[in-house]
Amino acid sequence: MGYRVVVAGATGNVGREMLNILAEREFPVDEIVALASRKSLGTEVSFGDPEIPLVVPEVNPEAVEQYKNRMIIANPNCSTAQMVVALKPLHDRARIKRVVVSTYQSVSGAGKEGIDELWDQTKGMYVPGQEVAPKKFTKQIAFNVIPHIDVFLDSGETKEEWKMVAETKKILDKAIKVTATCVRVPVFVGHSEAVNIEFEDFLDEDEARDILREAPGVMVVDKRENGGYVTPVECVGDYATFVSRIRQDSTIENGLNLWCVSDNLRKGAALNAVQIAEVLGNRCLKKG
Repeated sequence: MGYRVVVAGATGNVGREMLNILAEREFPVDEIVALASRKSLGTEVSFGDPEIPLVVPEVNPEAVEQYKNRMIIANPNCSTAQMVVALKPLHDRARIKRVVVSTYQSVSGAGKEGIDELWDQTKGMYVPGQEVAPKKFTKQIAFNVIPHIDVFLDSGETKEEWKMVAETKKILDKAIKVTATCVRVPVFVGHSEAVNIEFEDFLDEDEARDILREAPGVMVVDKRENGGYVTPVECVGDYATFVSRIRQDSTIENGLNLWCVSDNLRKGAALNAVQIAEVLGNRCLKKG
C-alpha cells in the first residue's frame, strides 16, 4: 500500500532533509507533493493543546492513537526529542526525578537565515569592512555563544527552555522535574546537550552504559581517552542519538552525567516525522 505524502516547507532545511529520509528509508509513497511558501516556512502547531500528541517513536509510540481526536500529530522541539530518546531507557530502569540540561544548539535550528548569518559573519571577520551585523540572532553568532533561543517569558526562561520542560513531562513522565538553559552556538548542524540526571534509585554508570547500548535510536561512544566521544561534526547525516561521557555524579545520591549529540535536522525534525508516519502505516496494516 502506497501513501500520498505532502511535505510542507519542502525548500527549507527540514523539508529537504525529510524528502531525503523518505527516499533513504524507502517509505511507501505513491505520490509526493512538495509545498513551500515564499519564505519556505511550514506551519507551527502549538503543543499547548493537550489533545495533540507529541510523539518520539522510540519513547512513546502508543501516543499516535491520540491523533484520532484531532487528526494531528506534532513533532516535539528538536532539543527535547534527542534528550528523551536517551532518557527513556534509563527512566524505565531507575525512575528519573530531576534533569538539569544545558544545550548547545546549532544555527540550523533557526532555519536557513541562521545558517547564512553564521556563514556571512565568519567570512566577514577576515575581510575588513565586510563585517555583518546581527539580524537573525540577538548578538554576533560567529566565534560566540548566545544564551538566548526564542522569546523571553515572564519567568525569566526563554520559550525554548520552557518547551524542554513541558515537552519532557508530556512525552516521558509528568512527575520529572526539568530545568534547562538553551544556548545557540556557532555550529552549522547538530545539537549537543550536557545532561545531569537524578534518579529515584541508584544506577551504576556501567549499567547505564549497557542499557543505552541496547536502547533503540541510541549509539554509545564513550571511551575515556582523547576523541572517545561524539561531537556535532560526527553526528551530521546520521539517524542516531549519540551518548558519550557517561559518569557518576558524586554530588547527589543517585546521579549521572552524560553528553548527548544528534543531527537536529534529522532526529530533531525530519526523521522523527517520517518515523511517526511509519508507526501509523504499520498500525494501519496490522488493523487490515
